[in-house]
Amino acid sequence: MTNTLDRETISPASRRPWRLRHGAGFWVIAAAFLAVMAFSTIPTPLYALYQARDGFPTWVVTVVFAAYAVGVIASLFLIGHLSDWAGRRRMVLVAILLEIVAAALFLVWNDVTGLIVARLISGVGVGALTASATAHLGELRAVARPEEGPRLAGTVSTVVNTGGLAVGPLIGGLFAAFLPAPLLLPYAVFLVLLAVAALAVALVPETVERAEERPAYRPQRVSLPASARGAFSAAAVAAFAGFAVFGLFTSLAPSVLAGTYHVQSHLAAGAVPFSVFAASALSQIVFARLRTRSQLVLALVLVVAGLGGLATGVLGGSLAVFVVSGVLAGAAVGLLFRSAVGVAASLAEPERRGEVLAAIFLVAYVGLALPVLLVGVALIVWPLVPVLVVFVAVVGVLSLLAGLRMLRSAA
Repeated sequence: MTNTLDRETISPASRRPWRLRHGAGFWVIAAAFLAVMAFSTIPTPLYALYQARDGFPTWVVTVVFAAYAVGVIASLFLIGHLSDWAGRRRMVLVAILLEIVAAALFLVWNDVTGLIVARLISGVGVGALTASATAHLGELRAVARPEEGPRLAGTVSTVVNTGGLAVGPLIGGLFAAFLPAPLLLPYAVFLVLLAVAALAVALVPETVERAEERPAYRPQRVSLPASARGAFSAAAVAAFAGFAVFGLFTSLAPSVLAGTYHVQSHLAAGAVPFSVFAASALSQIVFARLRTRSQLVLALVLVVAGLGGLATGVLGGSLAVFVVSGVLAGAAVGLLFRSAVGVAASLAEPERRGEVLAAIFLVAYVGLALPVLLVGVALIVWPLVPVLVVFVAVVGVLSLLAGLRMLRSAA
């Protein structure tokens, strides 16, 4: 049986003089988390360049993007929970090494097949990282500041998650707009950053004692008491709907800008997804001190305004309405997702925290992949605008149902 470390239970490895203190380790893991998530969205504004170079249709972009999401889902299902007994730091290192492999593939094999393989491996790395790093951050902070409570660790973990997703497209857009070799240079830079991150993470204390006898392997499952399943289901639907909005902007925003609004700027193709993800991260920081119930009420108001505005902006051909509505929707997703992760973490016993968090991320990334794949299939038959309107309507209904259910639970 594994034991999550507390202030009194420190593994021998964490006492080694070359290990960082838990407080410093917390920020190292946060920075590594941020770097990996940023790398995962670097290709967003570059898809148009690949498309122009290789001449493939828009639906192929959704396939390339979906390969990433499939990698995340498979990883969360198969290995995302293993940090509960294998160790948090070890799984974070595995994830970073997978991202390094993906960066190398982007450099040496960048036709459509290579893109699919690299995105798949990148997704596997993200799936190995998300739950492990989220749990690791909470445990490192609990040792360093036991009097503080879980609020700051929870905020940091969700902010670096969505903040990294925000920074990636902006960096990709800047490289495409102002620097040479935009299909190579961003990956070379991140290859170096990820290598540095791996070295730093190797110095972070472990927070899970490895079992003397390794438990039998099994894929992801969630063990919760019957009384907690309703709350978990509501959190899972909220995570699914929120990441569906993210999927729209990370896969199709550049195509919408070019096809619907005739905006060809690579910087704009990165700036629009950045604004959505940045709003998600910022809303979690700005409203962190609000009670959970107040955050959920605000999220529901913003999701109605944001998704309704997205449909209006696409139908009316207004770029300003599309962007502003995306920002509002992003802010709503940030609050909903933070609440969903908080609910999932609160339902889990310490020795099963990685398992339950992996499950909520698994559902979230199904939301990232499945709707976008369905949109890609629909685009083969129907035009872009009606497909997007139906998409935002369905996601809006799911967000409202999940938010209202979580609101009743918070009452």
